[in-house]
Amino acid sequence: MQTTRLGDPAVRAFVTAVDHHDREGFTALLAPGATVADDGSDRDLADWVDREVFSANGQMEVDNESDGGRTPVARYRNDTRGEMRTRWTSTVDDDGRISRFETGQA
Repeated sequence: MQTTRLGDPAVRAFVTAVDHHDREGFTALLAPGATVADDGSDRDLADWVDREVFSANGQMEVDNESDGGRTPVARYRNDTRGEMRTRWTSTVDDDGRISRFETGQA
């Protein structure tokens, strides 16, 4: 699925920032106090994003989406873990910023 066709604008921008290694753009998408969970466990957001996305050259290839575009399923790959099929669920605030995202094996 092309990133430009993702249904939710915040999630579309999230995937685009990950794929373009745009840390500044990614950070701008997050609401103050945003949180992340990986495989059901809360993680330190800054550490997790650095380790799993930006330092590891993360890339998302979205296969499909649900929940109005807020839950894409993607083939996610990075230099640390290789490729895996993952689900990414985002909570988007009224102002269009992501306040929480959860990821894990799909």
